[in-house]
Amino acid sequence: MKLLSARLAALSPSETFAMAQKSNELKAQGVDVINMSVGEPDFNTPAHIKQAAKQAIDDNFSFYSPVAGFPDLKKAVSEKLQRENKLEYSPAQIVVSSGAKQSLCNVILSIVDKGDEVIIPAPYWVSYPEMVKLAEGTPVFIYAGIARDFKITPRQLEEAITPKTKVLILCSPSNPTGSVYTKEELEALAGVLEKHPQVHVVADEIYEHINYIGQHESIAQFTAIHDRVVIVNGVSKGYAMTGWRIGWIAAPQWIASACSMLQGQYTSGPSSISQKAALAAYMGDQSCVAEMKVAFERRRDLIAKLLGEIPGLNVNIPMGAFYIFPECKYYLGKSRGDRAINTATDLAMYILEEAHVACVGGDAFGAPGCIRLSYATSDENITKAIERVKIALEKLS
Repeated sequence: MKLLSARLAALSPSETFAMAQKSNELKAQGVDVINMSVGEPDFNTPAHIKQAAKQAIDDNFSFYSPVAGFPDLKKAVSEKLQRENKLEYSPAQIVVSSGAKQSLCNVILSIVDKGDEVIIPAPYWVSYPEMVKLAEGTPVFIYAGIARDFKITPRQLEEAITPKTKVLILCSPSNPTGSVYTKEELEALAGVLEKHPQVHVVADEIYEHINYIGQHESIAQFTAIHDRVVIVNGVSKGYAMTGWRIGWIAAPQWIASACSMLQGQYTSGPSSISQKAALAAYMGDQSCVAEMKVAFERRRDLIAKLLGEIPGLNVNIPMGAFYIFPECKYYLGKSRGDRAINTATDLAMYILEEAHVACVGGDAFGAPGCIRLSYATSDENITKAIERVKIALEKLS
């Protein structure tokens, strides 16, 4: 008899990885699939970062690293925060982990107890609710629709807070919507949080360097709540280093210490070679980041234009990241032959099998009337993919 723990049985599989797997299965059968389901830059890691990793191997950085990360990388992150964000965090307040996903999970497991409520604006990244459930907390969702660019209001936040609220998870720029909160919008949310000293903020800023409205704004900048904010970031998106698995937090000392203690018991320190690569990313030439952002913005404009030409799709213009999240309610309830499209997940599967384009249904993100497409692929692939999607949708009635 196989009995999974209640903890594991409560979790849902990642729809983004599930769709990527289905896409790969079709590719293995020789089908020309354009994969727009995975949140991964299509660029190679910049040469100077790869060279630093090669040098680290030659210099024999092949032993265990400190649990919270090498001191030089923590210092570089501290200096980056001061230089780019005007935020003061000592190296002791930085904890480096095996990806921003581990960083997030460390924080949630460190501060959320059974019965604690965690506010998650929807649409949300698929793993947020699952991490909360893993910590035996209670996810509380606030829905923000496309009319508001998928951003919550201060009033919505105020109404969602209860005496049991422990954490607000805020992602800007956002996965899955690409929405970016302005300084004024963040300040208004901070004003609400100031009145509720028991509420902490986990600010997922992994897409910081991919925003199209200028300087990134962090909710940690507001003095009244600064000591209750944990910033989560890393090198995967801005430096095209997803496989290197380096993320980090900048946190109040007590949370940083807790995360370090937790990490010491189940993974220890992250890859020594990857940390030296990340050090080169933060200390080296930043032109690679700017160049990738220019390409993403051009692709954003292209995919928004092409999707906007498809009848029945409601498309907003994302201001960051590399996702677009069109509303597809018009197509729900339609069918082709005996195939019914009842949900956005049904629509995503239909698009994969009919158009050979992989995307993800919004159901997984708490937005059942939308689909997510990643435009972290070539202009040619974007053009070809959206033409295929258009033809497939025309066949529904």
